[in-house]
This record gives sequence, C-alpha cells and structure tokens, in this order.
Amino acid sequence: MSVMLQTRDLSKSFPVGRRLLGAPRGFVHALRPTSITVEQGETLGIVGESGCGKSTLARMLVGLMPPSGGSIEIDGTALDRADPAVFGRMIQYVFQDPSGCLNPRQTIRQILDAPLRLLYRMDAPARAARIAELLDAVNLRAEFLDRYPHEFSGGQAQRIGIARALAAAPRILVLDEPVSALDVSVQAQVLNLLADLKAQLDLTYLFISHDLAVVEAVSDRIVVLYFGTVVESGPAERVFASPRHPYTKLLADSAPAVGRPLLKGAEGELPDPLNPPPGCAFASRCPAATEICRRDTPPLRIIDGDQFAACHHPLAP
Repeated sequence: MSVMLQTRDLSKSFPVGRRLLGAPRGFVHALRPTSITVEQGETLGIVGESGCGKSTLARMLVGLMPPSGGSIEIDGTALDRADPAVFGRMIQYVFQDPSGCLNPRQTIRQILDAPLRLLYRMDAPARAARIAELLDAVNLRAEFLDRYPHEFSGGQAQRIGIARALAAAPRILVLDEPVSALDVSVQAQVLNLLADLKAQLDLTYLFISHDLAVVEAVSDRIVVLYFGTVVESGPAERVFASPRHPYTKLLADSAPAVGRPLLKGAEGELPDPLNPPPGCAFASRCPAATEICRRDTPPLRIIDGDQFAACHHPLAP
C-alpha cells in the first residue's frame, strides 16, 4: 500500500492573555509536534480523553484550522498552506453533530449541490445526476431532497452529512465522533454504511472517537493522544488487548463493560496547559513514574514489532 496521508511535526498553539499592546502572555500547546502516517485504504483510529488534541488535529487536516508548524501531505502533495478547494477535493470532514452541521435554511438538495458547484463547477444536469448517486450511496430516498434538516432523525441527518462529504469525491474522510450522538441501533447502521462505502470507493478513514469498543472494531491501527502528544500507536487488535503505555491501559480499563465496575481513573489531575510540567505529562497520574519520568520527556519509540509507546517504563505484554 502507498502512503495516503502524512504529517510531519504538525503542531498547533493558541495565544492566551493578550497584553495591552497585543503580545500574548503565553501559549497553550493544543497539539505538540506530531508525525503520523496513514496508508491508502486504512482506517486509523484516534483516541484520547477530552482536551488531548484529537479535534484540533482533525480540523487542521481538513483545512479548517491553520497549523502553527509542521506540514501535511496527501498522496505526496503538500496541503498545509494550499487553496481550500484543493483540501476539499482530497479530504472531507464528517461532523459529530449530524443535525447541527447542516444549514437549517437549505434543503438537502441545496446542501448537496454546493460542493459540486464550488469544487467542480458542474452544470445543472451533471449535479442532478451526481446528487442522485449520492442519495443512493447512503440509502436515502429521492423525495428527501426537498426537505429541510430538522425533518430528519439523527441517523438520517448523519447519512446526509456523509453524502455531503462524499459529494467532493475525496480520497480521505475524517470522521469526528460520527456515531456518538446516535442511538446504539442507529450507530450500527451508520458504521455498516461507512464500511460499505470504504470498500466501494476505496476510501481512507481517520476515525476519532471516545468509544474504545467502536474504535477497536473499525480501525486497522490506533493512535492514542494524551496532552497533545502521541503516547502509543499500533495495530488495533494489540493496542487495547496488550497496551504498553500506562495511559492506554487506563483508557482500556476505564471503558464501560457489562459486569465490570466503573473505574474512577488514575489519581491526580491533567497538567496545567499554561504551565506544562517537565518530562512525561502523564507522570503525575502514573503509579510507575520515577525521577526520569518527571525530568525527561520520553520519545515515541518501537516497543514491540509495530507497536510504539512514549514511555520510560513500558508495560510488559
């Protein structure tokens, strides 16, 4: 397989507390220099608790947010400072809130028509034919085209959101919590649809979710983020079954399961983003932390085969 998406030292910082003359008092590093590679046809799962940098990474990948540093390449083409239309023809975003991301003043026909006009400048007959194909692809009826978003259920609205993303004929879809707002039975339908579309259209997915069971089921590989940094990555079947970073184990053990009591999580709190600690950001919450953990930042390194972890004391398999 060839590399479809690659980031090199991609990072994002936000200024905080501007002084009178405009200079910021400091910066919050939402995503520290991050390098990831996604193969063509692969589904890369991205997990981590709130504030870890998942959505910041996703928004930079699709051009909704400029990076502070680093680069983005899609199919060998650098896109970090490209025309937004170039982004749109290569990578698209499927939002978490299926109803909230659709313009309530537009019909479904108008919503699907916009990317065809703006990105490909299709004429009216070509747009009509393409819209019919999109509705068929997501299993929606043609009479839905002249209705408005508020007339649909959550599952139907998410199918429309997927159709809108597919209208640009992208190579990659970034799926940001695509089923978290849906009922469990509807989640299964949308996940099956995404699997079918991936196979039919040879798509590459970045699947972001806090639901570890869903991520493990749909992903080929998994990247675990903590405090804006990749702390572990590897094949989906191994990352949660045999985690090598203590934070990954905490996530896996905290996931709700029938018959298992809920964990309260590790002791301690998340580090202060305005005053990050030296060394490993997870050290204050890690029972295995030693002096080197509090002093030196661990690099992301190979632990076992194709499983990586940023830890001075990786867990045994």
